[in-house]
Amino acid sequence: MKLTFNLLILLFLLSGLSYGQSDNRPGDNWKKQLNLQLPLLGHRNWILVVDKAFPAQNAAGIVTINTGEPLLPVLQYTLDQINSSTHVKPLIFTDKELNYITIAQVPEIEKFKTKLFEIIPKDQAQTMLHDTVFVKIAKASELFRIVVLKTEQVIPYSSVFLQLDCKYWPAENEKQLRESMRKGNIK
Repeated sequence: MKLTFNLLILLFLLSGLSYGQSDNRPGDNWKKQLNLQLPLLGHRNWILVVDKAFPAQNAAGIVTINTGEPLLPVLQYTLDQINSSTHVKPLIFTDKELNYITIAQVPEIEKFKTKLFEIIPKDQAQTMLHDTVFVKIAKASELFRIVVLKTEQVIPYSSVFLQLDCKYWPAENEKQLRESMRKGNIK
């Protein structure tokens, strides 16, 4: 009886241990985790789809999810989820450095960029220096949540940064609203 009780306790502890670790295991329900986060996110939040060497951040507003998958499928899924939402749309940024990597440095770079820009047309992606990303994310994480989807990608400067914007309130409407407020035009 005592052996059975001890065995049950051990099984309970082991199942609890594996359950507690499940959020950080590669490939363990990252899509579900993203789908739970997305309805909570709004304009000014960010979703980062990053390469394997992207550093973990200490900021309280940053949630990191280890996907255990290649970057491009994670990016495609993430954009599909954002685009099917009713409340947010992505402003897309890539590292400026990506445009300067040569085949001599990374033999598969052209193949990667071709596939990347099939997912996000090049004219829809803005570029910024990689170090600028950290400044923007640090500032944004002080007030807003940042979701980092860590992938298995090992091409440098291949990360894609999605700043969320309001889907149902265009920038032109905001500009008109602010102008009306400045003039004191109450409708």
